[in-house]
Amino acid sequence: MSNEDLSALTPEALSPAATEAKAETIGCTKASLPTVKCFVSAMLAGAFIAFGAMYFCTFLGDTSLPFGAQRVVGGLCFCLGLVLVLCCGAELFTGNILMICAKASKRIGWPELFRNWAIVWLGNLAGALLAAAIIYLSNLQAMNGGAVGEAFVSVAAGKVALDPITLIFKAILCNTLVCLAVWIGFAGKTVVDKVIGILLPISAFVACGFEHCVANMLFLPLGLALNAVAGVGAPEIITLGGVAYNLVLATLGNIVGGLLVGLAYWFVYAKGRAS
Repeated sequence: MSNEDLSALTPEALSPAATEAKAETIGCTKASLPTVKCFVSAMLAGAFIAFGAMYFCTFLGDTSLPFGAQRVVGGLCFCLGLVLVLCCGAELFTGNILMICAKASKRIGWPELFRNWAIVWLGNLAGALLAAAIIYLSNLQAMNGGAVGEAFVSVAAGKVALDPITLIFKAILCNTLVCLAVWIGFAGKTVVDKVIGILLPISAFVACGFEHCVANMLFLPLGLALNAVAGVGAPEIITLGGVAYNLVLATLGNIVGGLLVGLAYWFVYAKGRAS
């Protein structure tokens, strides 16, 4: 059989229906992960997303760039996080909302679903906090005459100042795009497929300033430390209460956004499917 014939039999990406079936299978696998392995894998994802956030703020440290260039290129920098998650393998809370596909097809139950979400959220937080401590101790914030540290504080301050309605809808939009990026990752068959597929949805949510709870697990604690300990920015502009406020509402909005994507694709491609 020729290479052309083989290419015809192995398309470059899964069909939407096959992608939904794969999402269900992945959801079942995630639900059965042992607690410790799930937590450590989630810590990796928290650190990976933190690396993307670190890259983003390092780029924002150049304040001479125009707004559009900052948002677009900064968004592309942030893509590092999800590239590492999907290509290296790790448990990311926002992507795991797509486990709802497996639940909708009754392949897992509510206890397994909520158990995974809780463990992964906490693991993401632990990984992001560990990354934040290492980044802080590396003195990355001193780059470009302290402009990088100012970028971290500015990003965090903007997030804690959002009103509740705006914050929730920014979080819904964020995880709609993130889960679409993860969906593309499920459909892709190669590393190149996954990386290219991730770029536009993820850079779009970052450029638009949407709210990702796991990214905020890095932005907010590091912004708080720089603001309170290192004295960057106005005193007490970021507080623990503000950090908790953002993380709770961003998490709720991210859940809604992920459910919209997962349930929509399940309804179109799996509802009524013969078992």
